[in-house]
Order: sequence, then structure tokens, then C-alpha cells
Amino acid sequence: MGECKRIGILTSGGDCSGLNAVIRAVVHCACGKGWEVLGIRQATLGLMARPPQFTKLEIDQVDPLLTSGGTMLGTTNKGDPFAFPMTDGSVCDRSEEIIAGYHQLGLDALIGIGGDGSLAILRRLAQQGGINLVAIPKTIDNDIGITEHAIGFDTAVNIATEALDRLHFTAASHSRVIILEVMGRDAGHIAIAAGIAGGADVILIPEIPYRIDHICEKIKERQDKGKNYCLIIVSEAVRTQEGETVTMTNRLGQSRYGGISQYLADQISDCIGAETRVTVLGHIQRGGTASPLDRLVAAAFGVAAVNLIEKGKYDYMVTWQNRQVMTVPIAEAIAQYRAVNPEDTLVKTARGLGIYLGDLQ
Repeated sequence: MGECKRIGILTSGGDCSGLNAVIRAVVHCACGKGWEVLGIRQATLGLMARPPQFTKLEIDQVDPLLTSGGTMLGTTNKGDPFAFPMTDGSVCDRSEEIIAGYHQLGLDALIGIGGDGSLAILRRLAQQGGINLVAIPKTIDNDIGITEHAIGFDTAVNIATEALDRLHFTAASHSRVIILEVMGRDAGHIAIAAGIAGGADVILIPEIPYRIDHICEKIKERQDKGKNYCLIIVSEAVRTQEGETVTMTNRLGQSRYGGISQYLADQISDCIGAETRVTVLGHIQRGGTASPLDRLVAAAFGVAAVNLIEKGKYDYMVTWQNRQVMTVPIAEAIAQYRAVNPEDTLVKTARGLGIYLGDLQ
């Protein structure tokens, strides 16, 4: 059966559907080899704690989690360990505490599941502290350049598509323009995929500029054809027509994307007097049962990550390319940011369907 190994696994960054399916696959594959799997609590915060916070994972424990959303291990997208915010307002480099936690647990390797930001931090920790790291990509934005699929994206698209399906009927019933705002930190993959699948009339993404008067012309064009409603899907990172970022600030002074849909609704209403309504999906896109595709990719990624550890092949990320799992160096994987290319197949598809997608410059 080979040498018994003790491996750790953690989820880092924003949550998404399919994380538990990855954890389940890793435990099944690793335990089948006679290995021990420790689930690290709250990402790097679990390794920073003393004693390190973890749960020993067994097959019976993870089996029921295939369809559950979120992550059983917890996660965090705050607190860069190299500049960790302290209670007195200062920042402190706590990277050595995390590295010491890894070695204190006697781990032979660590599987990190995260997006480009989380994986960049984990790789820096690994390089600094002799951590045998294998990476698995997850992000609903699907903006990691090397892989065609990242965990969570397909589920997010399904949820956004279902929302458009439902909004069709209420928009038609009341002769309204309804705008659906979806996530997309800086890339419009969710918006364009769901917009095509859900029959949107207008798709707005950060990568392609637009004009309000052209959106209004699209609405009038539909009205001239006897279609009394219009569906618009917009990525949260889309800017105003003038190029300004639309954000919302909470009482702590933290700023996040949000509000572009209301901006558009007001502009369209002022332009042509259309009755408009706004729906913001927000974190609904992250939660709930993972789609079959996300579960399949999660299973393939989990098994492939364990196999990399068995081969002693570290500092690599598993990816999905050409209908199979491939491996690439982590540094190479996170170096390439994947925005929507104006020449992408989906862009051409949307335009071919008569969807207004903005104005190429």
C-alpha cells in the first residue's frame, strides 16, 4: 500500500458550492491508501492557532457532505498572514506561526483549495517554510487562467440562469425592464454564461464598455416587435458609462462592489421612461447544493491532488483542460488572470443571437 502519510487540507478565500465534494474526494482517495487526513479549521487561521485547530477526517464523516454547500472546515478571506491586522490597529507578519503549525501537526503535505489570491499566499508560505503544497482551484468567477473549470463556477451560473428563467415571467406580466446583478469580481464569466443560457436581451460585463442610449435602443427595438419587456444581466464589477466604479461602503468603512444595477435602472428610466426593477443575487450564487458538473470536477481534482502527493510532485495545481485533469506549476497557474476575451466564443455567440453586449472599441 506504500508509505503511510499524514496530509492536511484547507479551504481558503470565499466559500462556494463544491468545496465539500473536494474534501470528500480527498478523504476517500487518501484513506483508501491508508493515509491520515487532517482538515484544517478556518484556513490559515487554524494553523496560526495554538494548538493548531483541525479535525481528523474519516470516510463516514465526509460521505454525507457530497451535496452540502459551503465548507465543513470553515474559511476566511481576511487577514493576510504577512501583514496580519492586530487589535491595536497595527499589522504583524505571522507567517512563521502558520509554518510552525504545519510542522507541529507532522504533516507530509498540504492540499490548499482556493482562488488566485489565496493560492498566492499559500505558495509564498510553502516556499518560505518547506511546506509540500498541492493546489486545487476554486472560484465562482472562473478567472484563474490555466483551468477551464474552477470549483463553484458552474453552480453559480446555474443559479443565475434559474433567476433569469423566473424573472422572464414577472417582467412580461408587468411590461418591465428587469435588471439582474450577479457576482464577478473583475470578470464577467458568470454574467455572459448565464445571460446566454437564460435568454437575456442585454449582457453587461466589465471587459466591454457600453452606452445607455444603445441599451435603450435595444429596449425600443423589442417594443417595436411587440415584446413589452426586457431582461438585463450585469456583472457587479461593471462601471458606469463614464467609467466610474460603483461600490457600497459599510459602517466600518469597507467598500465592496454593488449598486450598478440600480444605476442602470435609473439611467434607463430617465432615458425612455421604462418601468424598471432590480434583483441582486449576491451570496445566493455561492450557497446551496453543487451542480453535477461541479461535483464531478471536484471529485476529479481531489483524486488528482492525492495522486500528486503520492508521486511527491509538489508546488503544482490541478487543472481541467481538454476534458481531462492536467497539472501545472502553481506559479504559472496563478500568473495568468482570465478575463472575458472580446474574441471568446461566448461573446461571438451572444452577438450572433442579437444580444446587446456593449460596444467594442
